[in-house]
Amino acid sequence: MNTAAAGLIQLKSIGKVFITEELETHALEDIHLDIRKGEYIAISGPSGCGKSTLLSILGLLDSPSQGDYVLNGKCASDLKAAERARIRNREIGFVFQAFNLIGNLTVRENVELPLIYRGIRSTERRKAAEEALEKVGMSARAKHYPSQLSGGQQQRVAVARALAGNPSVLLADEPTGNLDSDNGKQVMDLLSQLHNNGATICMVTHDLNHARRADRAVHMFDGRIVADRGPRV
Repeated sequence: MNTAAAGLIQLKSIGKVFITEELETHALEDIHLDIRKGEYIAISGPSGCGKSTLLSILGLLDSPSQGDYVLNGKCASDLKAAERARIRNREIGFVFQAFNLIGNLTVRENVELPLIYRGIRSTERRKAAEEALEKVGMSARAKHYPSQLSGGQQQRVAVARALAGNPSVLLADEPTGNLDSDNGKQVMDLLSQLHNNGATICMVTHDLNHARRADRAVHMFDGRIVADRGPRV
């Protein structure tokens, strides 16, 4: 596949089929999607439309059944598990609906954790974690534990953890799903701020108001992209 003049991410003819003994389910069909560096894209659609499956493929948590996925000029569709894990750790930051913080680690230790898997020295890890916490306004809580934080604060820490490794793209899966409206707005404001500072963000959301904040709003239905509202001008 020619990746010249490609964006940060290219999906070409992506399909995903789940097969059981009794059923064959086509979760994704003929997905074409380019994401440019610095873009903020929201993927929305009804439950079961394939948006979370698509995000899992973008995050190298799952593999497509067919098609090509190119990340930073490298084909990622058929990588072996170890290489997928390495790229996932270095190139992709994840923000999950459920925060996924470790309760017996401090805020700073949670943010440092992915960097430990890279083999980064403790002094460098600490500096990266402190810078990430500063970006999300949580520096003052570095020594606290997740149980001492509100839901909105925990999600900010989760964003800092995703940012600490300086990923090529930040993937957010329903990042406000477990938050009340006020905390949800604060997290969305944070993502907008990060985007304005140059971050590339791909977010799955069921909330159309959140989707409207993005450069592009991609709508899915029955495993296909049925609308793609391009960048605002």
